[in-house]
Amino acid sequence: MSYVAPAEFVAKMIDAGESKVFMSTRDTVIRAYMAGAILALAAAFAVTVTVETGQPLVGALLFPVGFCLLYLLGFDLLTGVFTLVPLALIDRRPGVRVRSVLRNWGLVFVGNFAGALTVAFMMAVILTFAFNVEPNEVGQRLGTIGESRTVGYADHGAAGMLTLFIRGVLCNWMVSTGVVAAMISTSVSGKVIGMWMPILVFFYMGFEHSVVNMFLFPAGLMLGGDFSVGDYLMWNEIPTVVGNLVGGLVFVGLALYATHVRTGATRNRPRIEKSASGPR
Repeated sequence: MSYVAPAEFVAKMIDAGESKVFMSTRDTVIRAYMAGAILALAAAFAVTVTVETGQPLVGALLFPVGFCLLYLLGFDLLTGVFTLVPLALIDRRPGVRVRSVLRNWGLVFVGNFAGALTVAFMMAVILTFAFNVEPNEVGQRLGTIGESRTVGYADHGAAGMLTLFIRGVLCNWMVSTGVVAAMISTSVSGKVIGMWMPILVFFYMGFEHSVVNMFLFPAGLMLGGDFSVGDYLMWNEIPTVVGNLVGGLVFVGLALYATHVRTGATRNRPRIEKSASGPR
């Protein structure tokens, strides 16, 4: 059977969170960098498809290819570690502390941002012939996205900020459901199908994903978007990160843990071993 029962995959979620806590700094950053870069390429692909076909649904249907690839390759997104890593702390796994959870989050944030920024620069070069011509239609769309999802929220003040936060919550509710759905199957096809559905929902609905935005907004700035770095941080990235944390941890991680695991039931599982080159 390729299906994994809830009690089993929730234990796997906790094991995954523990392994990420003890992963070396080098491996954590490399895996986060690659995840940010691959997701950025998928976002660029989806925007290109949407512009060229005029059908946002087509772009949304194809975007999950990037998420599936990075997950199958063992790379890490901030949205995923927001959900998985705290479970190892809540389950009181030996050696897992608040500071080690925060360390993982910080390293993954840096790696994701670096990877997404690399692709943003590369795409800006491609779309402008190394900044020698005006951006094409895809480049213009990237700039427009940045404007509407920063100053567009700011125009509504507190209501805009609340809307942004809720979109961040809903985003990682879906994205982390995709992370977990990949654990309910032991086959590649089952994992891909499980991931594809909730990722499609988040992207088509226009929810706010902190790592996708690490690509969209820097790319928009490079391509002439009419907003500032301050607008991006204040009116998108920071509230989106907080919303993603709440959505993934509360509505996915804690919800599954509360209903499928008795407190401390997994603590006696074999501890993740550390390699000679450092914790992994």
